[in-house]
Amino acid sequence: MKKALFIDRDGTIIVEPPVDFQVDSLEKLAFVPQAISQLQKIATELDYELVMVTNQDGLGTDSYPEETFWPAHNKMLETLKGEGIEFDDMLIDKTFEHENAPTRKPRTGLMAKYMSGDYDLENSFVIGDRLTDIELAKNLGAKGIFIGDNQNSEAVLETKSWVEIYNYLKNYSPNGRMARVERVTNETKILIGVNLDGTGKSDLSTGIGFFDHMLHQVARHGKIDLTVKVEGDLYIDEHHTIEDTGLAIGEAFKKALGDKRGIARYGFFIAPMDEVLAQVALDFSGRPWFVCDAPLSRESVGDFPVEMFSHFFKSFSDASGCNLNIKSTGDNDHHIIEGTFKSFAKAVRMAIQVEEGNNEIPSTKGVL
Repeated sequence: MKKALFIDRDGTIIVEPPVDFQVDSLEKLAFVPQAISQLQKIATELDYELVMVTNQDGLGTDSYPEETFWPAHNKMLETLKGEGIEFDDMLIDKTFEHENAPTRKPRTGLMAKYMSGDYDLENSFVIGDRLTDIELAKNLGAKGIFIGDNQNSEAVLETKSWVEIYNYLKNYSPNGRMARVERVTNETKILIGVNLDGTGKSDLSTGIGFFDHMLHQVARHGKIDLTVKVEGDLYIDEHHTIEDTGLAIGEAFKKALGDKRGIARYGFFIAPMDEVLAQVALDFSGRPWFVCDAPLSRESVGDFPVEMFSHFFKSFSDASGCNLNIKSTGDNDHHIIEGTFKSFAKAVRMAIQVEEGNNEIPSTKGVL
């Protein structure tokens, strides 16, 4: 089945004038940064039909004569065509908002062709800078990409960067690089969810406050969506909860990475945090190995036993099949641990990134 990108115009491809919201002259025509270069990649590399869907309030009326609209619009299309970007369809609604026309976004009156069953709408996207674009996606049964920082929870991606949009679409697959792991023992009951192509969202509840804080660093700085729900035997101590969480997260990473085709494989990062320098290098080689050198001296930081710092990372290494090397220096245990988790997150982000144009398994063996 065919897939489509339903792309808004003003504020998405071209800059929307802040006063009258009308691009009604060539002088007002300006492209959103990175829109042309990234749309060119999308058009030539990815398998989507491009459909422009735009509301143009009162187009053809005295408030917005058509003769002022088409020169700038056609110049935009000509510029895009010169870069290999052509739209398979253009859907322009000319009504005013107060008319509540069935053809006006977020309504789908202009889109019967795409709702006939010939298109895979579940794996198609609406891209736009207004909540009506995200509502349109919902009405179509598609996914929404929101350009801006509205924190709209129904969009699968919120960004101001067309580079991020291209990377998201390039890495997208129907199942995504996602995994869910449930680990149940006599000591712990754990649910892990990971999306390696997420935006850094997290939902964490381990019963150990400082541990939640550290896992939040992994999600945020690694741009990984991470869910961790743990019911552990904390009445005994924290050991089983932290160890088993590391094993379950490692297992989830291994499942989400699949055959690791196209990934960078190696990641390394050095993060300063006050007096601390935290160095992490890793390799998703399939062969677990763990080295840790960090001068921790306290018994605990908050409710987190410092002896479990290295044990968490070893558990992750064992379960994910990752070679993980940590070397951190500093005086403050809180800073050493947090700086290391942040450096780990950045190294992970580098290692799991799908490299542009690469569809090979990153090993001379042909398998990892």
